[in-house]
Amino acid sequence: MDGAREPDLNLATLWEAVADTVPDALAVVQGGVRRTWRDLDRRASRLAGALQAAGVSAGSRVAIDCYNCPEYLETVFAAFKLRAAPVNLNYRYRSKELVPLLEDAGVSALVYHGALADRVREAADGLGRDLFLIEVTDGDAAPLPGASAFEAVIGAAPPASRRARSGDDEFLLYTGGTTGLPRGVRWRHRAVFGMQQLQIGQRGLDVPTDAAELAAAVAQLHARDDAPTALVVSPLMHGTAIFNSMGAFGLGGTVVLCTSRSLDPDEICRLIATYRIRQLSIVGDAFAKPILAALDDAEAAGTPYDLSSLERVTSVGVTWSGEVKQGLLRHADVVLVDGVAASEGGGFATAETRRGDPVVTGRFRLGPSAKVLREDGTEVTPGSGEVGYLAASGPLPDGYLNDPDKTARTWKTIGGVRYVVPGDMAKLDPDGTVVLLGRGSEVVNTGGEKVFVEEVEQAIATDPGVEDVLVVGVPDDRFGTRVAAVVQLAHGAHRTERAIVDHVGEQLADHKRPRQVVFVEAVPRTPAGKADRAGARAIAAAAAGTQPPGNPAAAGTQPPGNPAGSNRAAGAATTTDKGA
Repeated sequence: MDGAREPDLNLATLWEAVADTVPDALAVVQGGVRRTWRDLDRRASRLAGALQAAGVSAGSRVAIDCYNCPEYLETVFAAFKLRAAPVNLNYRYRSKELVPLLEDAGVSALVYHGALADRVREAADGLGRDLFLIEVTDGDAAPLPGASAFEAVIGAAPPASRRARSGDDEFLLYTGGTTGLPRGVRWRHRAVFGMQQLQIGQRGLDVPTDAAELAAAVAQLHARDDAPTALVVSPLMHGTAIFNSMGAFGLGGTVVLCTSRSLDPDEICRLIATYRIRQLSIVGDAFAKPILAALDDAEAAGTPYDLSSLERVTSVGVTWSGEVKQGLLRHADVVLVDGVAASEGGGFATAETRRGDPVVTGRFRLGPSAKVLREDGTEVTPGSGEVGYLAASGPLPDGYLNDPDKTARTWKTIGGVRYVVPGDMAKLDPDGTVVLLGRGSEVVNTGGEKVFVEEVEQAIATDPGVEDVLVVGVPDDRFGTRVAAVVQLAHGAHRTERAIVDHVGEQLADHKRPRQVVFVEAVPRTPAGKADRAGARAIAAAAAGTQPPGNPAAAGTQPPGNPAGSNRAAGAATTTDKGA
């Protein structure tokens, strides 16, 4: 660039420009808490000052173990101000699951909700080194010994000064883990901003290339009342929610958060009307079914919700069935956008549905930068019946933290173009329609949460009464897929479904606990002793009464030593709904 300095495309610098441009506009809302852009910037600067005093600097990592709250987004902003990277922790994780993640990321500080204090203390003690702990306290509760209360920090710390930063600074997003352990996906700020540039261009404005041009675009959006208001209903710890929030911030918009810590469809519907929400992001049927039920109930009671502002409903990551889409379209004349994407990047495919359109499940159109590739990198021919892997180019992360081998397998340069190929298998119909077939690795996606089956198997196997076990995913009306365990007890052992579920819950996050347990005489395995997961799925499906056509019932009999009445006999099971 002939010695010219590259524009500072760090997200903190860009958001500071937004705060200077529309200081009195709302940035974050949750219940009675309302933060203007001036508030957000000032509070994040004070938090950054406290983190800086504790040794956080460029390249450091700041972990966040919080439910959805304004403090979550303030912590992200504060980390970015220091050129540090926020680290998303799943608030369902127990201390056993937190320690390896904290170690992998090399975390220096941890902001957490008071309700999670016990597991955070155990994890911090297990880490074997000091962490700067900041607690978002519930009410007037005191923080953990040695921790600081979030509001006390905000009130006492001098604000960190603004500084020059870089678009090459890091944003770290941990996945749910498709091979047992979560992996940190290393995004550069300039890549995240690249996605926001596309959004601004789609709104008919000049695409900004630096903070000053972004400020001008934000001013235009506010002048024509076109700044986005994002209703974020999924957890900020997941990519969908945090990317939606950063997308709204990048356009000078507002993030609206639900107050409930679990899915409350009535609150979602009320917030749509209150804040005139135009676009809603959900997680497939896990969210859509309860929302549809709330809409149906309100209409039957003669008090329908006002959804007239809603223009688009988008979903990524979980099955969104055709019949549920049709139900939503009865209540709102909107565009339903079903997408296929990943934390690793890539707009792989979408399906848009409007009133009057034929509605199908699991059929998509390739994204503009996506392909279906064979193992050798050549493209699958539509209508050939060949199975390939979804791949996409565009703004992409650098790779995985601390895993160069997996990085090389997931991001590939083909014909001079860099693609992400996370392992989702698909084939193409003659008209180019994408038919998703799932991921090759054994992972269950249940309600938007990824569960690695071997991790659950290992947890169940630690029960001395368990002889053998296989864990599989089985279709579920609400969650898309549920975790099911096929268990063979040791001779003379006595276990119930509840005992198995609770045993897993003592070790792993709630969403990893089986929703169905089937006791069998023998776990299905091949002659070589390898897992017969197809057989295990057939057992679980038959036991739940959802056996696919052409699959003979394969449920086992009551295991030896299991007392009558302690669980259903002959391989039958009870589908549980715990820890969603």
